[in-house]
Amino acid sequence: MEDIKKAIMDFAEKSKKSKFYFKDMEKAVRKTLPDVKARMVKKAATALITEEKLIYFSTGSSTMYGMKGKGQTEDA
Repeated sequence: MEDIKKAIMDFAEKSKKSKFYFKDMEKAVRKTLPDVKARMVKKAATALITEEKLIYFSTGSSTMYGMKGKGQTEDA
């Protein structure tokens, strides 16, 4: 689980965008950890949200993830 969390955070830090979809995050994790299942990526992302390292961003029709404090991901 820690390896997956690290891969997610690496992707979030290196991403040019402040918000990203789950599928983009999953692809990035699979580049470094090819055998990881989508469910494990989802669990790791949820754990990072609980740890307040990532946040949810909802557009109403879809949910995106964002790195806390990066870009305009939080309400003023």
